[in-house]
Amino acid sequence: MVIELSHHNCKGYGECVAIDYYKINLTMLVSKLNEIRSGIEARKIEHPKEFYQFLSFSDLHPFLKSALDCAYWDLFGKLENKSFMELNDLSSTNLVDSSITISIGTIGEQIEKIEKSSWNKFKVKCSGLQKDGVTRLLQLDRNIALDSNASFTDDDCLWLQGNSDVRKFTYLEQPRPIGHYQVLEKNAYANWMADEDCQEMGSLENLIPYYRSVNIKLMKCGGLTPALEMIRKARSSGYKVMIGCMTESTVGISAGCVLTGLVDYVDLDGANLISNDYATGNFVEKGIIILSEKPGLGIELKK
Repeated sequence: MVIELSHHNCKGYGECVAIDYYKINLTMLVSKLNEIRSGIEARKIEHPKEFYQFLSFSDLHPFLKSALDCAYWDLFGKLENKSFMELNDLSSTNLVDSSITISIGTIGEQIEKIEKSSWNKFKVKCSGLQKDGVTRLLQLDRNIALDSNASFTDDDCLWLQGNSDVRKFTYLEQPRPIGHYQVLEKNAYANWMADEDCQEMGSLENLIPYYRSVNIKLMKCGGLTPALEMIRKARSSGYKVMIGCMTESTVGISAGCVLTGLVDYVDLDGANLISNDYATGNFVEKGIIILSEKPGLGIELKK
């Protein structure tokens, strides 16, 4: 679902997507959006942080809140003729490169995709732990992370975090189902990264003994405004931070790209993995983050 906010012939865009894992029903989000539409349209133009305060009191799902927050940042920047980076005094240099996802398959197929790719960083999806596959991936001289999608057992995790070679993996993401992270040891060999376990700001403190890194996604936490605060809080709590994505078009990816100078890891390949991208803006080319020179988030819908 794409949300457009317009004022004085300027248009800002935000996006949220239907994700089965999060039980997202776009029809329900559209219904909620229609409930608050008149309240949004009645507001005067204000700073995005003030607009987010209004959203915070509107009982919105984080996915919908994110779409509105990002659309407002895009609109506000276009009205001010300033980019998000300028509005937040962020550097446009030293942006962290993104990984590309290697989907679930046989280890041979996954290695073949890695070796043929022009990208430099890879996130390999796993369905359960295959120790032989781990060994073969560790033998590659490439920047590789693992994402188990919560498919590892407690015993799998104990084996991984006790294996010194596992330090070669950039990170190991969401090894266990939500809330079942007690077996993890933050200071062991594995750089455990929380994804679904880290939904919003309040998650950070509870996860400190278990996870070394966290994956912040805009739709998960509610948009750019809370993501900025969550990155600062995660840093002050000693975490490594990744800005991640779901299956998003360039609308969603453009928003994530503006935070890539603030984090340690980036996984913003969503628009590269779809064939029906309907927007232009900030984008990722072979892992390199390329920012639009246009104001706001630089988003335009294709005609």
